[in-house]
Amino acid sequence: MTVSVLSSEAAPAADLTAGQRQARAVGAFLGLAIGDALGATVEFMTPAEIAHANRRRGGRHTEIVGGGWLRLRAGQVTDDTTMALALGEAILEAHGRIEASACARAFDGWMRGRPVDIGNTVRRGILHFRNTGAVHVPESQDAGNGAAMRCLPVALALAGSTPARLDAAALVQARVTHHNPLSDAVVCALVRMVSALVCGAGPEVLLKEAASLSEVHPELRFRGRQCLNPSGYVVDTYRAVMQALVDTADFEACLVEVVNRGGDADTTGAIAGMLAGALYGESALPERWLVALDPAVRASCESQARRLFAHAPAATLSRARH
Repeated sequence: MTVSVLSSEAAPAADLTAGQRQARAVGAFLGLAIGDALGATVEFMTPAEIAHANRRRGGRHTEIVGGGWLRLRAGQVTDDTTMALALGEAILEAHGRIEASACARAFDGWMRGRPVDIGNTVRRGILHFRNTGAVHVPESQDAGNGAAMRCLPVALALAGSTPARLDAAALVQARVTHHNPLSDAVVCALVRMVSALVCGAGPEVLLKEAASLSEVHPELRFRGRQCLNPSGYVVDTYRAVMQALVDTADFEACLVEVVNRGGDADTTGAIAGMLAGALYGESALPERWLVALDPAVRASCESQARRLFAHAPAATLSRARH
């Protein structure tokens, strides 16, 4: 029998202290980096190829070992984490505000630093800004997952804000490179989910947000056929992440499940990691994965999470109440 997050006692709705909320924020950022590093090893592999490569280890990929098509060092992360960190720095430099021009400049600087990987839609969007000065791209048919993978800093800096404010800020950063109804909707839903989880919501908020999302975009319903070998199409990404998240009962099980589906595994791992980290909290992250993570990346994620959350309405309210 599958044990799901809804039957887990790991993350009940709670009236959390400021420290507990901050721990969820840190768990989300570290979870993103862990999922990225874990999934990068098997990116673009099929589930059958992953099982064969790990046949001496039970047929499952479970450790942060580097390698993969990018030939990463053990613990090294990809564009999912480094782009989120670039966005986080832009928000911090703007004292917690999410400004389109600051986001665009941050992404441009990130690309000039020659990241280990960069998606085609992200590249085109940044070049559009570089060549025209426009901080938003025109609406297109490209519903990639590049804006979703990096959205976490928005949720942390605005945790506890109204849904309207969260949505508006999420789209400010997203539309520097992505502008499509499906990708917009997923980015907004993810930001609302993380905000609610950091503030103390339990797993029921995931299904509530998912239900609202699927009413508008039925293709985003994730129940039913298992999403294996998910592509960079945001529908595939979202469905794979949500299936893994709600059908497991702890952080490790969620990440192992999603990355072993293969495909765009660094991004599904990163997004699942940020949600599971916000749900279960920092203390639920396996120590062996934290130790394996690049030390500089780990320190940056921890520091940014704390500094971003310090700007959030949830941090102020929690301090006042406790």
